[in-house]
Amino acid sequence: MKIPSLRWIIVALLFLAAVLNYIDRNLLALQAPTIQKDLHISDEQYGNVLNFFMLAYTISYLLSGRVVDWLGERISMMIFITWWSASNALTAVARSAASLSGFRFMLGLGEAGGFTVPPKAVSEWFPANERGLAVGIYSVGGAIGATIAPLLILWVGAPFGWRWTFLVTPVFALVWVALWLTLYRRPSDHPLLTDRERTYLQENAEPADPQIDLVLPSERVLWGRVIGNPAVWCLLLARFLTDPVWYFYQNWFAKYLYTARHLSQKELSILWVVFLAGDIGFLLGGFFSGRLVRCGTRPAAARLWIMLSAAFLVPLAALIPHAASLRLLIGLSMIVVYAHTSWLSNLTALVVDVVPKPILGTSFGLIACGSTLGGIFMNKGVAWLAANGGYNDCFAVMTVLHPTAILLVWWLGRDRRRGRERPTNSGRQRKKSDH
Repeated sequence: MKIPSLRWIIVALLFLAAVLNYIDRNLLALQAPTIQKDLHISDEQYGNVLNFFMLAYTISYLLSGRVVDWLGERISMMIFITWWSASNALTAVARSAASLSGFRFMLGLGEAGGFTVPPKAVSEWFPANERGLAVGIYSVGGAIGATIAPLLILWVGAPFGWRWTFLVTPVFALVWVALWLTLYRRPSDHPLLTDRERTYLQENAEPADPQIDLVLPSERVLWGRVIGNPAVWCLLLARFLTDPVWYFYQNWFAKYLYTARHLSQKELSILWVVFLAGDIGFLLGGFFSGRLVRCGTRPAAARLWIMLSAAFLVPLAALIPHAASLRLLIGLSMIVVYAHTSWLSNLTALVVDVVPKPILGTSFGLIACGSTLGGIFMNKGVAWLAANGGYNDCFAVMTVLHPTAILLVWWLGRDRRRGRERPTNSGRQRKKSDH
């Protein structure tokens, strides 16, 4: 039996994987005051626990992208989600900062793979005019997961204790793996793909671009090709600068509200509305760039215009510590998180736009290392600031991150446009030499 609109069902599965991913990673941060008290963990130790996760996340990004290019999306995603779900369940038996760090390290090794598979799957299943929306849909799963996590704590953690919250999602992960193995194949050999959808994908396939498609599908994927691509390093720096904003809201914002604004553990459930704004940003960011593409804007330029608008909104973070009321504080945080997730969905789509398909998984993993390295520096910095003067400087730093990054990414777009204006004889010669 053929399945209509199969590509949207596949992106729905990627969405659900991101939901599970972000529930698992946010359970610790949202329950940090309670867990720290129960396990006698200081703020400095808590920062180290977070960095064990980020260190593993960085290692996994470097390796998991290569695994995706090697094993393919279907098998690699099954391995990643099984590993991280088991690691999350083990967190329930942590008894000290050391064991908690070990289990979070294991979690990080698996979770990064959950974000190196989707870009490659999207590149296989979606043309450029739908790619931004597809990225937005699966990315919004992360923010949905962050939205659900406070409610899970309220429904499970409050009556039964924090340890039980880490045992819920592994059950759903088993169901997800069964669906993924049943439904996912690449379009070229998928037995459930309708003739209409197969024709649509073939008609909308992108022609080879001599500036970026220099690696033939049959050619061995080389790290040298990835490392030698300037777009990879530019996008890596952009994520290094900007992703700490997202990590701050996941890992430290609850502690800020608890410590500086004196909200109780129960009152921290208000954070679901902040992450709901992130959901909207992921969706609308991808939708608006897709609309620009359909109106004739080049895909990379469409992503850049949406990212530019986001770069003007994130600096509103400087006003958050001066907000006179909780309602205003939450409202400003919603704007900042909305802008950042809109930025992030388009930055991810931009990677798919500019990186050759044969090295996309490996390249995306390396680019995402910028994200985790930025998160590690952020965790150390915030832990120090929390112990020595408060959180105000954290919000002040956010005013310069996205404006600086947009200059880097805009430079990349300008450089690529200039490259297209140059004579392509050398490019043709290089392609012939590859044969």
